[in-house]
Amino acid sequence: MTTAPEPTDRGTLADRVRDSLRTVIDPELGQNVVDLGLIYFVAVNDLSTAHVVMTTTTRGCPAVGYLKDGVERAACAVPGVAAAEVAVTYEPPWSPDMMSGRSGQRHCPEKPRFWRPW
Repeated sequence: MTTAPEPTDRGTLADRVRDSLRTVIDPELGQNVVDLGLIYFVAVNDLSTAHVVMTTTTRGCPAVGYLKDGVERAACAVPGVAAAEVAVTYEPPWSPDMMSGRSGQRHCPEKPRFWRPW
């Protein structure tokens, strides 16, 4: 039987998930989804499930399925993460000013509409 991760461990796991998401490259723009600002929210709950809320550059993005699957696989690849739940939202809409370049420090300016505590 595995024990639930402590809150500090969940924060560390969430940071590791965010780092792992940098391996997911948008096929049209050639940059990772974190630096593009497509990742709005990352957390890990006490069941070791990673919750990710993301967006795409446009509502009709043909790569949405590819990106969502890649994000799920990258999150599940992190040791200590048992499962991943990935939701796509378009609120707030993505804009180029959400891009962070290599620093990865900029985040969504407001809480995404789909966000919900578990």
